[in-house]
Amino acid sequence: MTDERRGVVARVNGPLVEVDGMAGVAMAEMVDLGAQHIPAEVVAISGSRTTLQAYEYTGGVAPGTAATRLGQGLSATMGPWLLGGVFDGLLRPLPRGPIWLPPATSEETASRTWPWRPLVKPGDPASRGATLGALGLDGGVEYLVLVPAFVDGRVSAVSPCGDYRADDELARVDDIAVTMTTRWPIRRPRPYVRRLRTDEPLVTGQRVLDNLFPLTLGGTAAVPGGFGTGKTLLLQQVAKWCSADVIVYVGCGERGNEMSDLLEDFTELVDPRSGGLLAHRTVIVANTSNMPMMARESSVYSGITVAEHFRDMGYRAVVIADSTSRWAEALREFSSRSGAMPAEEGYPADLSSSIAAFYERAGAVVTLGGTTGSVTVIGAVSPPGGDLSEPVTTLTQRYVRGLWTLDHDLAYARHYPAVSWSGSFARDTAQVDAWYARNGEPGWGRRRARLADLLAEGDRLAALAELMGATSLPDRERVALVASRLVREAVLQQSAVDANDAYCTPAKGAALADFALDASDECRAAVDRGVPAATLENFDFSNLLRAARETPPDDAAEIQRRRAVLLDALKAL
Repeated sequence: MTDERRGVVARVNGPLVEVDGMAGVAMAEMVDLGAQHIPAEVVAISGSRTTLQAYEYTGGVAPGTAATRLGQGLSATMGPWLLGGVFDGLLRPLPRGPIWLPPATSEETASRTWPWRPLVKPGDPASRGATLGALGLDGGVEYLVLVPAFVDGRVSAVSPCGDYRADDELARVDDIAVTMTTRWPIRRPRPYVRRLRTDEPLVTGQRVLDNLFPLTLGGTAAVPGGFGTGKTLLLQQVAKWCSADVIVYVGCGERGNEMSDLLEDFTELVDPRSGGLLAHRTVIVANTSNMPMMARESSVYSGITVAEHFRDMGYRAVVIADSTSRWAEALREFSSRSGAMPAEEGYPADLSSSIAAFYERAGAVVTLGGTTGSVTVIGAVSPPGGDLSEPVTTLTQRYVRGLWTLDHDLAYARHYPAVSWSGSFARDTAQVDAWYARNGEPGWGRRRARLADLLAEGDRLAALAELMGATSLPDRERVALVASRLVREAVLQQSAVDANDAYCTPAKGAALADFALDASDECRAAVDRGVPAATLENFDFSNLLRAARETPPDDAAEIQRRRAVLLDALKAL
């Protein structure tokens, strides 16, 4: 090792380390600190002094400690071991993970083998991103071995079918060996041919989202909410049930017990697509609150790089970041230690561009290999004290296509998911409506508009009823309150612990919404023909209110049967 690649630590301030004498160093280059080999990244250069951001606890690093340049940026090694694994913020396997989901250590990865099946032969053209072969994995997701992004030529050699280790040569393209592993700088988006504008919705299995606030594949959504409003539970439900091929769950600064609960749930949850465990097509990046703080800053980039890796194989990947507020707090702490000029509430001045750069890596694309894939990003926001006017929340709203705001009052009224219909939005409803119309569901947009109108009218009348009393309102307005209650309790409420209700197919969700809307119409018709509002307020709607929990997740036919029975009873009034 030449002396030009070495330096000496001059100052240590938490994760901020200053080094002297490191010639030729570049911004964003990785540096190895001391005998502990602590990874650090160059964040500032001033004359002969270099400022580093350390990604581990810097205990033991002191002035005089050696620092060595590594000549590369912060990169992640990716391979077939990612699916079903648990990793830290730098995408290193966690050696003491739960025994039911053993993450591979580097030694285990080196000795483990995977079954290789070539899809090309010598002499075939091999352009950038083309598929060379596949590795068989549990979980129904094939791991594809692709031509590297910087290689373009012909296949000169292919290994036969068999079991191979991570570093074994599987093919050779223009005398460049290709293995099942790849490294990529996590802060740099992976290349693609072009971005697509898609309108296909990501089905979450949560009725309030699929019926009112849909998210398209390749879209972005934020979930702001104060403590106790159910952010983590909602994100876990989306991770369990959404229509993605690969799920990347990033636990960024959250409590360890919540992450432990998530991991335990994945051991028991059966994947409806493969019949195995859902964990087999999930990558978990765990950087909880008791782990190194500055690794949080890299964990979201690690997670989205993994998603892009599977996107390039033609898969639909979903990144769930819980939470981006803890990531922003790591940026704030580091900027304060480095002496940067603080902006609003002490956050760095470039917080807006950092949030934008993260969400901009979402999208549906044509890959280098000619297939289509997507990365959908859903980020939780944890505003201090539930203040939705704080910087992270307000900046995030600028860059996302959907906002699923969690309401404190709904959560404490035990209405889950506590998604506020008045404080949330979806910017892609017109595109989703067009997609449903092309795929045999032309009434989706009209149904959504009617649900939104009923809920808005119910909120307006509820405010009047609190001032004047519900009995002082005209009968049609009293019935409107009944209709709003039916939509809230029969359609929007959903139990995460009920086997029938934790997940809801779009067909059952549409049937429940039509059930509630038709019941509301029949209540108005009853009032118009002289039925007192009090009779409808005391009417037994249990056939509707219990329908979601008493029918299987995909049983739309039973919902329609119940609908006919209830409507006949209302017509008989």
